[in-house]
Amino acid sequence: MCGIAGFFSRRPVNPAVPQAMLDELRRRGPDDASRLLLDAALNPAGDDAIHNAMLHARLAIIDPRPVANQPMASDDGQVWICYNGEVYDWEAGKAELEAGGAVFRTHADTEFILRGYQAWGIEGLLARLRGMFAFAILDSRSGKVHLARDRMGEKPLLYSLLDGNFAYGSLVRAVLPFLPAEQRGFSAEAIDAYLAHRYIPSPATVFSHIQRLENGYRLEFDLNTRQLAKQRYWQPKAESGDWLPELDRAVAMRTVADRPLGVLLSGGIDSTVIASRLATQQLTQFSSFTAAFPGSGMDESGDAADSAQRMGLPNVRVEMPENLAADFDRIVADLDQPFADPSSFPTWYLAREVTRHVKVVLVGDGGDEMLAGYKRMGKHLRTRWRQNIRLPLPIKPQLDSKRGKLATELAMDWKNAYSLRFSGFTPGQRSFLQGGRKLEKLCHWRAPDDIGPEPKDGAPGLHQLLELDFANYLPDYILQKSDLCTMAHGLEGRAPLLDHRFYQRLLATSAAERYTKPAKLIFRRAIHPALPADFFQRKKRGFNPPLSGWLQTSLAPRFDGLGARLAAATEGQLDAAAVDAFAQAYRDGAGHLAEQMLQLLILDQSLAQLRQLRLTLRGSAPLLPTAAKSGRRSSRQDI
Repeated sequence: MCGIAGFFSRRPVNPAVPQAMLDELRRRGPDDASRLLLDAALNPAGDDAIHNAMLHARLAIIDPRPVANQPMASDDGQVWICYNGEVYDWEAGKAELEAGGAVFRTHADTEFILRGYQAWGIEGLLARLRGMFAFAILDSRSGKVHLARDRMGEKPLLYSLLDGNFAYGSLVRAVLPFLPAEQRGFSAEAIDAYLAHRYIPSPATVFSHIQRLENGYRLEFDLNTRQLAKQRYWQPKAESGDWLPELDRAVAMRTVADRPLGVLLSGGIDSTVIASRLATQQLTQFSSFTAAFPGSGMDESGDAADSAQRMGLPNVRVEMPENLAADFDRIVADLDQPFADPSSFPTWYLAREVTRHVKVVLVGDGGDEMLAGYKRMGKHLRTRWRQNIRLPLPIKPQLDSKRGKLATELAMDWKNAYSLRFSGFTPGQRSFLQGGRKLEKLCHWRAPDDIGPEPKDGAPGLHQLLELDFANYLPDYILQKSDLCTMAHGLEGRAPLLDHRFYQRLLATSAAERYTKPAKLIFRRAIHPALPADFFQRKKRGFNPPLSGWLQTSLAPRFDGLGARLAAATEGQLDAAAVDAFAQAYRDGAGHLAEQMLQLLILDQSLAQLRQLRLTLRGSAPLLPTAAKSGRRSSRQDI
């Protein structure tokens, strides 16, 4: 697990740029930070400037020796890899490569991916990778750069292509230094998308000229034509066979690490399934870690501790702080761009404590999206009768989310109206905050990808909702939060339920098995027999922090001047008076606006940080007009 970045530029690049990009990655990779300048191989002009670089900040989990550091080169120095993630169960592939003459210098999966690409090409390689990954492979023989993001979207990959100059990175903030000052503007559409969804759906980011690669997609950049091609490389297919042994394999292979490992355990089903499979396989040496919210009705730490004891797993209780004033700015920075899941804060605090004990944790992400575990799905299915029927009703600007719900839903087609079941601000509120302007889009979600065959006995319409969550909510909300909050502390999270082979086994089950009431009864076979019989009847409580308390104490000083700050940061897109009116309504007792109030405070701080960053970088132009002719160079620097 690491942070990656790099660029391939037509014009010379200011030497400060690769340093600034790498600096943004350091928290993701505290064990080594390296940069590789590739101009000897790629710059035919032979000048003394920097045109091409690959950058890497390493969190060393497998083979922590320096020989496994990145960027890593092929034996002949013609192929290079920069990689973030973990690939599992690759021993058979390694044996195949060794039978073909490959000699491995490390026992790191990085080298397996590199040598696998040389032997099988990019398509053959991707078909053999099982795990989470985002990588860039430079092949100087073909003049191509190949980039790919894992099937489910566990690892992030951002990129920018401007006038034939290409850059990529694990973070928006790691790509930003490469952009010319005049092309670092915020995207008005992305800000509206953030207001709508609490995050910015792929492929957009808060910057107009930086994109996020969707999960299950790959890029190919041609160094000669300077063209970029994108395509989806994976289509899930039902795979017959018992899913439970496949889940056990998924869990067991994710315990392989050269650093200490644990498991995050709440009182919910998904994380308990992971812990149960560890215990069932006699892997009880791993500690479990649980977030505690003392005095809150959302606190599941007692249930989690009881489950851990029954399964024979040590349990560490991590209390969440009551005051986050000292950490708010840092947490917002670690979320990279505007992102407003309230559970990001306890996730960040939990990761900060856990990384003091272990460097790898198993997590329970993915179960709700695969097994229809959200109540909002059932609520929306009850309105499926109308499908594409829409009424030409106007969206009226309004401060309160409780007004005009039905009219807003009827103004949207049935699929897009699903976004209202989990949203930030309603369309009417978005219009209000933006000075009453007419919205260009009511929903910013990207079109869904195919997630496999729809069960013939399934609830009509449910498959459509799962496709929407799979393309949007899972990779861009759930997994983005998990990656950013853990990697901010140099902690690697691994999600066995997102193993694609296990998922394809689930696809072969009937709808009656997969979609149950209560949800996830299919997992009864996977739960440890020592757990209470009523386990699946427990109320789903989520992972919610004491938000009202924070807003009334730690965050209260941020209300003053909020409207003016957001109006300035968005160049008038948000109306100062409207923002302040919203904040005053919350202060006057509209407690149901708490999550939306937090969303505005996060937007304020995130845009302020990004605005300052782009201004700080403006002092030195990233792309230089000329370069002195000299000898070619290619060097690696450990920083």
